[in-house]
Amino acid sequence: MFMGEYKHNIDAKGRIIMPAKFRDDLGESFVVTRGLDQCLFAYPLTEWRILEEKIKKLPLTKKDARAFTRFFFSGAVECDIDKQGRINLPASLREYAKIEKECAVIGVSNRVEIWSEQIWAGYIDESESTFAEIAENMMEIDF
Repeated sequence: MFMGEYKHNIDAKGRIIMPAKFRDDLGESFVVTRGLDQCLFAYPLTEWRILEEKIKKLPLTKKDARAFTRFFFSGAVECDIDKQGRINLPASLREYAKIEKECAVIGVSNRVEIWSEQIWAGYIDESESTFAEIAENMMEIDF
């Protein structure tokens, strides 16, 4: 399980240090793709395969299912951790998430999310003010 929040900088070559606490569970190779809320999702290969199987079952006849599948898979890349604990994020993913220098790398149960520090801070500010409401809505879905 991934949890915690870490701050890192991306270097001029597009490399970011993956927190040591996440490296073992991610494995030597894992998948990074466009996520929701303008962040990147990183999945261990085992979790990626589970998600892939679920997405394969979406009906091809549904426009939203096709759009989601395209969005999710077209941005996906397999990343390897180098000896310094870094991964190289392709420019297309950095542009999507607006990651330029400062990043937040957070653990979210079965995945890691990589955020622009500025966007993450804005998301936290917005979410903190409505957390009680969010929690109440979660109760409605038997959380």
